[in-house]
Parts: sequence; structure tokens; C-alpha cells
Amino acid sequence: MILTNDPLRLALTAACFISYALVCLAPWLRQRRKRLAHAAGDAAAALAPGWIVAYASQTGNAEELAGQTAETLRLAGIPVRLCELSGLKEKDLAGAERILFLVSTYGEGDAPDSAAAFASRIMTRKLPLGQLHYAVLALGDMSYVNYCGFGRALDQWLREQGASSLFERVEVNCNAAPAIAAWRQQLSHLAGTSDAPDWGAPAFDGWRLAARRQLNPGSAGAPIFHIELEPLSGALPEWQSGDLVQVAAPSDPSRAREYSIASVPSDGRVHLLVRLHLHADGSHGHASGWLCVQARPGETVQLRVRQHRRFRLEGNAGRPLILIGNGSGIAGLRGHLRARAVSGQARNWLLFGERQLAHDFHYREEIVAWQAAGQLPALDLAWSRDGGPQRYVQDLLPARAEQLRAWLADGAAIYVCGSLEGMAAGVDHALATLLGRSALAQLAVEGRYRRDVY
Repeated sequence: MILTNDPLRLALTAACFISYALVCLAPWLRQRRKRLAHAAGDAAAALAPGWIVAYASQTGNAEELAGQTAETLRLAGIPVRLCELSGLKEKDLAGAERILFLVSTYGEGDAPDSAAAFASRIMTRKLPLGQLHYAVLALGDMSYVNYCGFGRALDQWLREQGASSLFERVEVNCNAAPAIAAWRQQLSHLAGTSDAPDWGAPAFDGWRLAARRQLNPGSAGAPIFHIELEPLSGALPEWQSGDLVQVAAPSDPSRAREYSIASVPSDGRVHLLVRLHLHADGSHGHASGWLCVQARPGETVQLRVRQHRRFRLEGNAGRPLILIGNGSGIAGLRGHLRARAVSGQARNWLLFGERQLAHDFHYREEIVAWQAAGQLPALDLAWSRDGGPQRYVQDLLPARAEQLRAWLADGAAIYVCGSLEGMAAGVDHALATLLGRSALAQLAVEGRYRRDVY
């Protein structure tokens, strides 16, 4: 080291050190100012009266309407917090003045999967909510006995806790436009605005029926068809495995039917697996009859793609997957398996059930090929009409309890797709028995237990 007493050199050296210190200090000061600004913003948001818009959605309809509701409030200058119903705690309910609830009903009056914890943790208790003003938009399907059952139960519980309704509960049958318009009108009145954003759903587009083939000739069950569709515009929309399509049949265009997408965009087409629905009088279901029988190859099908966030892979894309389903539910699981093949994720376990091995092993060639390629290292099948102790897919689980726990310990996520009656309830019961109800509920909270059932 060279020392000097030269005042000029000492001054230059000191200036260099000071400049270097300032260069290092400036980014820290900028970050500190940002942290302080964010903290001030968070504090202001916490102090603002605001509104809460809470949703409970099974297939995404309630979530979409909740987003539109929140945006209407924001455009009117009203601070708003948008969250899942499961994200509300007791202190949120006790401290809020206004909450708008948009909730769907799952099955025969149950809460959607995302709201099951709220229903068991909060709605089973007494809370003093005399300060709360609320409104409920309940989504349901009148073909079920307990139409809008969860929305009605939530409304009743809120009243019993002393909360005051801003207006009467609005019930929506299968996304009926008049009921949604009634909710929007009430919302505009509360927000003091008449220039709310357009709430219209994306328009249906024309798609060409490019291919159709029956997958189960000779089956004891109703015919099931693999269907491929191409957009007339030639441009494929974006979607992810787990998403849905809505099909508007010419005989009933006001009520769209939803189907799981069985393909990924790199396939170049939307693939569906549709079971032909037969009524007691021998007539066909509106949408299934159109897709499976009435529409000729080359004809136009009115269709739109919609997100199904609750069944996408998203944060589970890098995890091992346990895929469980029956019947036409293989469609949603096939979409995930094709996505996994594209991304090179090979930790997949499929448990599938149908009637007979000889006639109902849908996509057999693909599944066998995935096995051979190491893409599907675990496969278990159940055939209800072939005899044996494991007749249904839920019957497969007890004998594989050790394997199931090992996969979950390794971070696996469970995806269930198929019929609501029998399969979904049976699988849920089997998983709860093997893992414990609280552990299964925790997997759902973490997004590692997801269902697309109908």
C-alpha cells in the first residue's frame, strides 16, 4: 500500500470514496422510498371503508361475474377487495360494512370445493354481524332438487347473524341473462353509476365439425363419441388443459352446455368426448344429440372456449399428478396428460373406471403408448361389469393407500374428473378415509385437490 501526505491526492481519494458510497446508497434509498410508499398505500386501503366482493366458484362462472362486479365498483370510484370466499376470515366479516357474495352450488345443494372450508369453519358458528350489509348472487341449475342450495344457505346464515340485506337474493338458473341483468341493475344503483362496463359474455364462434367417431361400439352404456372441431376463422384461441367449451345447440341456443377439452392447442383442434344423452321418451339431449348425431361432418357448431381456473394445472404443473376419473371424465384427464407429454413431465398416475374392458377403454392406444414411453408409470383400471372386487374407480384406492401417501408426500396433486353421482362422492369418501378429512381439506386449500365433476 502506498501512503501519501499530498493534500490533493487525499482529497481526490476521499471524493472517490464518497462517490462510490453515494452510488451504493442511491438504490437502497429508492427501494426504501418504494417500500414506504407501498406501506402507505396498504394502510390507506385498510382504512378506506371499501367493499368486499367474495366468490365461490366451481367452474368459473361465479368468479367471472365477481370480477365484473368488482370492476363496476372500481369504475365508480369505490375501493373494493376481490377474493375467494375461502379467503374471508371471521375478522373480515366482523369488520366489513358491505360484502357482495357471488356463489355457485355444487351438486345437490353443497358448497363448491373452494368454499367447503368456509362453510364448515364459519357457517357452523354464531357471529355478531349486525354492522354488515350484504347481497347474494346465487348461481344454480333448476334441474337439481336443491336449486341454488348453497346461496340460499349462505343468505339464511347471514340473516341469522344479524346482517342486513341490501336487496333480495338474486338467483341465476344456468347463467340466465335476465337474472344477471337484475344483479347488474341493483349494483349500478348501489354504486351510483349507469355507465358500467359491458358484462356480455364472449360471443359464440363458428367451428367446423372436422371429425367424429364412436369409441364404445357394443358397450352396455350410452354411445360415447370423440369429436374434433376447427374454428372457421382458422385461428385457434388460447386455452390450457383443464379448460372447457360451451356449445350452443340450434334447438336450445339460450342454454349452452359445457364440455371438458380433451386436447391442447398444439393438437390444432379442440377435442371433446361426448356421451349421447337419451331421455326416457327416446329423444336426445339438445347439445349431445347435435354433436353426436344430428350435425354432419363439415357443418358449423356454435362454440366458445372458457377458462376453468379451478381445474387448470397452473401451480401444479411441476408436481407429480394423480388423475382419477370415470366415463367421459377421461376427457379432462386426457387434456392434462397431453399437456404433460408436451412439457416432458412424466410423474403421472391414472386411475380410471368404466363398464367393460372390451368396449369402454377410451383412448386405449394412447394410454398404452404413454405407458411404453414412461409417460404414465402408474395405471390402475376398474371395470364395473367385468366382475371382481374392484368394480369402481374408488375401489382401487384402499389397496394403493401406501402408494397414494408416498406420492402425496412427494408433493403430488390430485385431479378428479367425471360423474358427480357415485364416482366423485365415492372417491372423496375413499380419500378422506385413507388420508383423514382434515388432511384432504388442507390439500384443497393448497390447490392440490381439484375436481371437475358433473
